[in-house]
Amino acid sequence: MHTAWEEAGWEQLGDGVARRRMPGWDETIGVIAGTTGVMIVDTGATLRDGADLRRAIRGVLGRGVTHVALTHPHFDHVLGTAAFAGVEVFGAAGLGELLRRGKDGLRHDAMRHGVGRDAAAEAADLLVAPHHHVHDQLTVELGDRQVLLANVGPGHTAHDLAVLVPGRGGSPEIVFCGDLVEESGEPQAGPDALPQRWPGALDRLLSLGGEDARYVPGHGAVVDAAFVRAQRDALAARFGVAPS
Repeated sequence: MHTAWEEAGWEQLGDGVARRRMPGWDETIGVIAGTTGVMIVDTGATLRDGADLRRAIRGVLGRGVTHVALTHPHFDHVLGTAAFAGVEVFGAAGLGELLRRGKDGLRHDAMRHGVGRDAAAEAADLLVAPHHHVHDQLTVELGDRQVLLANVGPGHTAHDLAVLVPGRGGSPEIVFCGDLVEESGEPQAGPDALPQRWPGALDRLLSLGGEDARYVPGHGAVVDAAFVRAQRDALAARFGVAPS
């Protein structure tokens, strides 16, 4: 029997935890529901994406999103944020200032990857910067569950945030990794990556989740700790980083 999440086109990862792989850029969107709050992890590439996600989550839960966690500052993960009016937005320390001064760059990057000119301009103009800045770790209360936000970067970017959902009822912990981990292709190291520090960020990610956690990449299928460790070793070899 399909769950309500699965019937709505999402992949259920645990009790009150689901994710969706978006069409187009295959970015992962996560949702974590507690009794008094609902967190979305990343918001899509356009305001239309954000609005569609907002409606889909309300359709399953019967209530709206209260918190947004942004894993890193790339267009396909942040440009839908303005569709979630009035929510609390969280990001790694420094992300807010980067987004405020980098709107033109985000707009151009979105267009370069196929977002329409008007959609990219609208999303960039209305872009919401984080209200809460995570320097190390921050616990967010969603009623009957706590979610841990951890600034584990830099690596894929200078502002990489992971989201840890503690397991309950014998289920494993779930870690939303952003693009620190990618399963559907080789990790992308763009001009804003810090490749020499990326393997260390994956070490911190593994320490956060542990051996039994389920790791949710920014793109691709859910993986285990062994996959993350192998990707860490491959990145270290690719960028000439000595073992820690």
